Amino acid sequence: MSLALAARLARRELRGGLRGFRIFLACLALGVAAIAAVGSVRSGIEAGLAREGAALLGGDAEMDFTYRFATEDERAWMHGVAEALSEIVDFRSMAVVGEGETAERGLTQIKAVDGAYPLIGAVELAPDISLDQALAVENGRPGAVMERVLIDRLGLSLGDSFRVGTQEFRLSAELAREPDSAAGGFALGPRTIVTTESLADSQLLAPGTLFSTKYRLDLPPDADLAALAAEARSRFEDTGLRWTDSRNGAPGVSEFVDRLGAFLILVGLSGLAVGGVGVSSAVRAYLAGKTSVIATLRTLGATRRVIFQTYFLQIGVLSLAGIVLGVGLGGLAPLVFAPLIEARLPIPAAFALYPAPLLEAAIYGLLTAFLFTLWPLARAEEIKPATLFRDALQTARTLPAPRYLLATALALGLLLALAGWFSGTWWLTLWTAGGIFGALSLLAGAALLIRHLSRRGAHLARGMPRARWALAAISGPREGAASVVLSLGLGLSVLAAVGQIDGNLRGAITGNLPEVAPSYFFVDIQRDQMDGFTERLANDPAVERVQSAPMLRGIITRINGQPARDVAGDHWVLQGDRGVTYSEEMPENTRLTAGTWWEPDYSGPPLISFAAEEASEMGLSIGDELTVNILGRDITGTIASFREVDFSTAGIGFILSMNPGALAGAPHSFISTVYADEEAEAQILRDLAGQYPNITAVRVRDAIDRVADVLAGLAAATSYGAAATLLTGFLVLVGAAAAGTGARVYEAAVLKTLGASRRSILISFALRSALLGFCAGVVALAAGIAGGWAVSHFIMETEFSVMWSSALAIILGGALATLAASLAFTWGPINARPAQVLRARE
Repeated sequence: MSLALAARLARRELRGGLRGFRIFLACLALGVAAIAAVGSVRSGIEAGLAREGAALLGGDAEMDFTYRFATEDERAWMHGVAEALSEIVDFRSMAVVGEGETAERGLTQIKAVDGAYPLIGAVELAPDISLDQALAVENGRPGAVMERVLIDRLGLSLGDSFRVGTQEFRLSAELAREPDSAAGGFALGPRTIVTTESLADSQLLAPGTLFSTKYRLDLPPDADLAALAAEARSRFEDTGLRWTDSRNGAPGVSEFVDRLGAFLILVGLSGLAVGGVGVSSAVRAYLAGKTSVIATLRTLGATRRVIFQTYFLQIGVLSLAGIVLGVGLGGLAPLVFAPLIEARLPIPAAFALYPAPLLEAAIYGLLTAFLFTLWPLARAEEIKPATLFRDALQTARTLPAPRYLLATALALGLLLALAGWFSGTWWLTLWTAGGIFGALSLLAGAALLIRHLSRRGAHLARGMPRARWALAAISGPREGAASVVLSLGLGLSVLAAVGQIDGNLRGAITGNLPEVAPSYFFVDIQRDQMDGFTERLANDPAVERVQSAPMLRGIITRINGQPARDVAGDHWVLQGDRGVTYSEEMPENTRLTAGTWWEPDYSGPPLISFAAEEASEMGLSIGDELTVNILGRDITGTIASFREVDFSTAGIGFILSMNPGALAGAPHSFISTVYADEEAEAQILRDLAGQYPNITAVRVRDAIDRVADVLAGLAAATSYGAAATLLTGFLVLVGAAAAGTGARVYEAAVLKTLGASRRSILISFALRSALLGFCAGVVALAAGIAGGWAVSHFIMETEFSVMWSSALAIILGGALATLAASLAFTWGPINARPAQVLRARE
């Protein structure tokens, strides 16, 4: 009976329109739309990856081997299960144009293919010719295709010659699109495609050089991918095989999309929290305006339950409207902007209306609306009829009845559980929730402190009426200092944290590069070239330091006789191949944390020195046995020591080092890092590359630029999410300013009656807004710096320093945003006639 009556009353209340609820709807819709849009884009990318899995991979399945070609047994098995087979060789090298001192060199990622490539999809070239035609031999020169960025860097034109190793090639076309580029992962240089046959005399694929081979399989339509994967792994995994199939054709991309999408959704939840503050403020302001209505209903006999249900239903209907609006906007935005998004994506996407992310966003919106409207509604229920006409909501007790506290706790727990389940990252969800709660607590405490300090400051500001009026207003209950500090402060906190993380991450990569990082990595140095290589650098006064080491690649397949992943899980050391070296004596600057190094003349069973930090993460101990597959051969050694390995210097660092006898006879090359003055780098490259054309040089600064480009895209994505949160905070500010218009009209009328000029009143209003925004910015900066430090220290494990340019922008932005929102609703109060305002208050 009470619910039916409440529904009738709520329906009548809704006939009054949306006055007072525009900000409510905007905050809720914007937060839901951001989450829905991010989820829809992620679903579109996942659908594209699933649909184009075979095309992205270049076949139905791929078998990948490290620095060797497949054996006869492996080839026989592949031919037995596949209808067609394509072999690809992938490695880095130097493309060279010209001779001697005038030669131009550029790092390139070479893909050497056979006649069957590509099994699926097509290579797009400019001019529009077939790949077979482009790679054909003309006048003794095999053809090659190259990406535009490398063509421009080397100053090439179609038909010009360039060298890779000792082999001369003819540039026949520009590589416009590579169908399987997403499966190749991160590359340090632009792509060049040649035939494997043309590299026979290039000296680039000698035993021990660094390359990988990928065998793409075109399987029968009824092939069971899961069964074939299990069979291939059981037969060949101990030989270093890595299997991928079209069920997840670009696993690295898919994992990245999942993690970025989860992170952005959690940023979106932060935006919903900001919007929740606005929702709560809007409900409070609305109920304050309904004092006479509620008083009349209570006087006529309406119970507390009826009052609560009436406005709960009304707010619920409006919340549903905001959620529907947000879901619609979030679902349609990716469709509208699909051409722009697809142009920026290196992978296919299938944008459509996906129910799952829209439902997820709607659930988040419902729970957020419930959490932030329950307390204001519950407090209204507690007000006695006799006090409803005397600013009831200001005199109600702060905490509602225990049943509402329990409902709030259950809703919050459900929201966190769903966020962890939907995102798939429980630790990130809990950290985000803790960060939001901590920031809200800090901001709430700051709001109380600001009011207290303003109250004291108002007494001290004698002789400065404008400042005194501003401080007195901030300390009063009607100014809404808490809403301003909470809404704007939380939005600025998210933006500040993103700015600090981005700045520190870039600083960790690019900062102080000449002091901490080498100039070049040189790889594929053959044994008989090491003496000449070392001699050239030793006689150069511009070279500060040279570090060289034998270089092999191996895959850890077993730990103590058990499959490695069964023992150490999905640790990153087990994901693919890792660098392996050997050393008779313990290298300089090496510090053992446990165990001992082998004797210089040791000739017993293989011994291993392992990186201490990674060993701890994998649960390894001294005496454990590791089986490492190197070039198809299993080598089982015993861990004799753990040592510190510092990868942050960008120098040589190996997870795994063995005694020389363990790797005797294994073909390998050397790697070297060269620390030199920047002005001497070009000459060093010319001399060494000219003398040893098979050597590949990776300029560290260029590699860092490539990484920085990737980080820039990631930072942009997170910044967009933070900007949406900040926009929500600004809308809350607008709502708070609109809600306080009545109080400011009365205040301006009183001040005018006492002789204050419009200019003085305007300055007072502006001063209080700027002070509140400045304080919100300072507190948000503290929260953002704390959040940035936590992420940098615990997650990225980088050093942290405050990015002051970003910090100052946050503080200034807070003051300007609050000032702009306030001034938009100032002209009405200062233009109101005092007589009309004061007469209406009688």
